[in-house]
Amino acid sequence: MKLFYPSITLLILALSSIANAQTSPVITTNFADTLSVRKDTTYWQKSFAGGLNLNQASFSNWTGGGINSIALSTVVNARALYEKGLTSWDNTADLQLGYVTQRGDTRKAADQIFINSVVGHKLTKKMELFGSGTFNTFFAPGYRYDKLATDQKRLLVSNFLAPAQITLAWGAAFRPNDWFSLRLSPFSPRLTIVNDADVRVKQVNGIYVKDPNVAAFGVDPGKTTRMEWLALQLQVALNKKLGENVSLNARYQLYANYKNLNAIDHRLDAVLTAKVSKYLSTTLGLILLYDKDFADKLQIQQTLAIGLSYNISTFRKK
Repeated sequence: MKLFYPSITLLILALSSIANAQTSPVITTNFADTLSVRKDTTYWQKSFAGGLNLNQASFSNWTGGGINSIALSTVVNARALYEKGLTSWDNTADLQLGYVTQRGDTRKAADQIFINSVVGHKLTKKMELFGSGTFNTFFAPGYRYDKLATDQKRLLVSNFLAPAQITLAWGAAFRPNDWFSLRLSPFSPRLTIVNDADVRVKQVNGIYVKDPNVAAFGVDPGKTTRMEWLALQLQVALNKKLGENVSLNARYQLYANYKNLNAIDHRLDAVLTAKVSKYLSTTLGLILLYDKDFADKLQIQQTLAIGLSYNISTFRKK
């Protein structure tokens, strides 16, 4: 009986030391320094890249001509990736907003809200099943300045949630690594929103005029939404460092309504960033959009800017 209590005491001390060994940081010795290193147990990897660009030009008695101007724009690319076992949750946000002022007239130069969220479950090392949701719209009102009546300086053609699109998709994906993915969804319903009737315009004898009784972005007059149930979507995403100071963020989307395969939508977004120094970078952005509900021709937006940048990432090298 006398040996029972010391035995219990030793057992408790042993279990306590094991528990502390599992939760305490690992102690490593680096030359003369003793370092406390905690094991990385988080399943999240995150990155953020933001830039603020300012361009300015002024002229005084300049015989070569020119217009005083100032342009300000911001670009944000953020990503949060969760991986645990066979399950992953990948979230990305691409945001842009910019304005240029000339002779007291301020116009929007860039505008985008694009948010994508994908949940995946691995079937093999490179293949997985997925479900995704995508939302895109604009931050601010957009105007047309050409082909207007002589007494009109601008005409509203877009706004926040006018249009906006929410797309859901289910299917299979090929994802060999963290920076590339190809997703194919045979069932991908999409909701298009136009909550501002003032963006409904038409062209009469080459002049654009407001008309609330025409369709806008595929949404019929008198309605604010349009639902497309049966459609196919293909998504390709690439987010990779091309060098020590150069990175490329690109995304391609194909959307095909089974009822109208003669009007397949295509969209390509690409941002190339080159860091000049720790807080200075050059950014080249390109958006190509072909959507007959928006316009009959290919739409192109290109931006080139040099400005302040801030980047942070917790993505682990593999």
